[in-house]
Amino acid sequence: MAQKSGSAKVTAQKNNSLPKANAWLTYDDKKRKEVFALSENYKDFLSKHKTERECVKGAIKLAEAKGYKNLEDFIKSGTPLKPGDKVYHNNMGKALVLYIIGERPLEEGMKILGAHIDSPRLDLKQVPLYEKSEQGLLDTHYYGGIKKYQWVTIPLAFHGVVAKKDGSVIEINIGEKEDDPVFEVSDLLVHLSPKQLEKSGATVIEGEDLNILFGSEPLTGIDKEAVKANLLKLLKEKYDIENDDFLSAEIEAVPAGPARDLGLDRSMITGYGHDDRVCAYTSLIAMLETKKVDRTAACLLVDKEEIGSVGATGMHSFFFENSVAELVNLTGEYSELKVRRALANSHMLSSDVSAAYDANYPDAFEEKNAAFFGKGIVYNKYTGVKGKSGSNDANAEYMAKIRAAMDKNGVAFQTAELGKIDLGGGGTIAYIMAKYNMQVIDAGVPVLCMHSPWEIVSKSDVYEAKQAYIAFLKEV
Repeated sequence: MAQKSGSAKVTAQKNNSLPKANAWLTYDDKKRKEVFALSENYKDFLSKHKTERECVKGAIKLAEAKGYKNLEDFIKSGTPLKPGDKVYHNNMGKALVLYIIGERPLEEGMKILGAHIDSPRLDLKQVPLYEKSEQGLLDTHYYGGIKKYQWVTIPLAFHGVVAKKDGSVIEINIGEKEDDPVFEVSDLLVHLSPKQLEKSGATVIEGEDLNILFGSEPLTGIDKEAVKANLLKLLKEKYDIENDDFLSAEIEAVPAGPARDLGLDRSMITGYGHDDRVCAYTSLIAMLETKKVDRTAACLLVDKEEIGSVGATGMHSFFFENSVAELVNLTGEYSELKVRRALANSHMLSSDVSAAYDANYPDAFEEKNAAFFGKGIVYNKYTGVKGKSGSNDANAEYMAKIRAAMDKNGVAFQTAELGKIDLGGGGTIAYIMAKYNMQVIDAGVPVLCMHSPWEIVSKSDVYEAKQAYIAFLKEV
């Protein structure tokens, strides 16, 4: 690959009449090695953390290695927090916020990186296991926006937990090791599919048809539902799980296998869960690499964004607000007014992915307002649907401040909409945080095949996202 100096990038960013330079063309050998090194670490994280619970556990492990301590210990002991302290706050094992306490009072606001760690998938129903025609099957309920036909005939793994009545919790991870079995949703063979193929893409596979093939060997000596009986026997022997335990389980069926390099040049990554773990991981690493801040910094990793940010671990809950109240209490004299000021005076990047321009489907994009691979982190001033419905729509002044910070730190960035106006759209947690009256803008990595089992990102955009988040914590 041709190597050039950074002059092309600078020229393109200073003259808006020119297209943004491809970031790859601005890297010297040292920078290119940094890009690939970060990508290797990200692929490893993505491959090992396919659920929100796994992401929280992995993030805490990385944070504690960098000196972060559990905020709950400070709360219980009443130990004050001082500038430079690094703490994390765990919300039910499914959401997390990390803080670096700044030199300035909290009521002057925070610098917040916020991403979500849930991804579209198939969840097992509470009563999932049944037998039909001597096949053992598991009923599922899909989670988030998916094209259902993409989830058939691919190897699936099970990740999750089973909570027992005695209070114990069994962790499940089946299908990721080379010698593990995998699971699959079957599809009708093409030879018998004329009626099926007449259906629209939205209905060719129905939600109730996403039943996972779980086993087929009958248990000897059983007259009725012998396959199901054998599967229950194996679950008991291997995992101490009984049929009724599914009532208190959270088991997710996700694509099996690790993230991999894509392209002969290895410039891209294909894997499950880029939306939004690519932003969560780069935000987390940017936070962990930041040592000192003037205003308190926060990295917020939340659950349930794909289904509307609802529930106790979603952004609509009061967890973050309550957590900030605890910080105010431990950094000085508490007052509700100081909590309100801390939130209202904050600046935030709502770190969520954006739609990458797809050369196979150019009619879905308005090209000059589309995001492209290799052009860096994407800022979406607004998201929403059609007439910006449900969008945050960031202030122009805040966008100018972000631009200045990116240019000052040599970060490759671009701006985009989510495709053509009347085709659809999407949303993030930005509008929820904006309710506190803080400044918020969406910022993330462009993704191809978003919400599919295997999504695609550019390694250069992953790197530029991390650099953007570092610049934000430093400058804004």
